[in-house]
Amino acid sequence: MKLMTIVGSHRKNGNTAQIVGLIEEELQAAAAEAGDALEIETVYLGRRELGMCRGCRTCFDQGEEACPLQDDLLALRASMQAADGLLVATPVYVDDVSGTVKNWIDRLAFVCHRPEFAGKSAFLVATVGIGPTSHTLRTLRMALMSWGYHIVGQAGFKMGARMAREETVARYGQRAEGLGRQFYRAIRQRKYANPSFLSLMTFKIQQRSWHLAAKDSVDYAYWHSQGWTDPDREYYIEHEASRAKIACARLAGAVLARFVT
Repeated sequence: MKLMTIVGSHRKNGNTAQIVGLIEEELQAAAAEAGDALEIETVYLGRRELGMCRGCRTCFDQGEEACPLQDDLLALRASMQAADGLLVATPVYVDDVSGTVKNWIDRLAFVCHRPEFAGKSAFLVATVGIGPTSHTLRTLRMALMSWGYHIVGQAGFKMGARMAREETVARYGQRAEGLGRQFYRAIRQRKYANPSFLSLMTFKIQQRSWHLAAKDSVDYAYWHSQGWTDPDREYYIEHEASRAKIACARLAGAVLARFVT
């Protein structure tokens, strides 16, 4: 099993990194107990070359390889593709994700049209000095869901301006253990194969949207190459959702699609 962690903070030993480290330790422990080999790639976004999105739409219109910003984005994306699961952690800056994380989300906007991470799982983490983490986690959740990820869970941690590792372990060590094991079990048990009602409905809406779109677009070409434009296709991947949930979700999606496409 291979996992990837993205830390959206410039502080390598800060609050966010500490929480990530505790969760990664439990992921490794759970894998060892199950006799699994687990590889974790940890990426600090602040230490990668990732230019600010210019909103030029080149990735939409010509494909992501044509982006004028020749930096680390496609390499990061390749690592995400190679991983079975993604742990994303960000500090809260002004009640939202850090600017580094927001730019990463913006630069991958084309994946909202071409959700290539379907069949992969994600866990979301936000750390804050004081105040709520709900809006920050919502930002992460909406972005990664639109990219196709199955969201296993999310967690917010209140940690003050700067917390010593000893205090972090004492306060949150047990919680991190539970989260790490929850994430590991969800991937191992293929929870992503049982998509939610919302995910099934969203697929139907997108399917209708791309069916009506220009057939010479990069987006349509991708959807067609995946077989997702086939009217009988129910979801991005082979799934285990109940027939009743599928039928209701597709009906709801077909109705809503008439108003949003």
